[in-house]
Amino acid sequence: MIATIGLPSAAAEQFGKPVDNTNRLKISTIMAAPDNYLDQPITIEGTVVGVCAKRGCWMTIASDKRFENLQIKVNDGDMVFPMTAKGSKAIATGKLNKIQLNLDRTKALLAHRAQQAGNEFDENTVTEPMAIYQLVPTGVEILE
Repeated sequence: MIATIGLPSAAAEQFGKPVDNTNRLKISTIMAAPDNYLDQPITIEGTVVGVCAKRGCWMTIASDKRFENLQIKVNDGDMVFPMTAKGSKAIATGKLNKIQLNLDRTKALLAHRAQQAGNEFDENTVTEPMAIYQLVPTGVEILE
């Protein structure tokens, strides 16, 4: 019999700098007023529900609120997130980035999302541009 007391039960895969575990925020808290978090480092955690299949340059993290998520995005090659991360818990520290879309880009994005979900989309129902938010991480930890 081999003693394993004191050994961690799950290995973590580290990307970039270590995450800041001192002040984790719920994704739902951030998304309720995202502009309040643009100029400060934040740490989130959640389940990985999507990973870029081409270059591993983004992951989508599920929120604690149903049907809500936040995308983590890096420049190609800065960090390469593995497809095997899907379904794992992730913790990420970084800065929230706001991308303001014009009306045409908003319609195109919403049409794309509807198509992926298999839903019909009427672009005439969209009358105002929207903003999307992404976390640009300095560090990410994926727990297995």
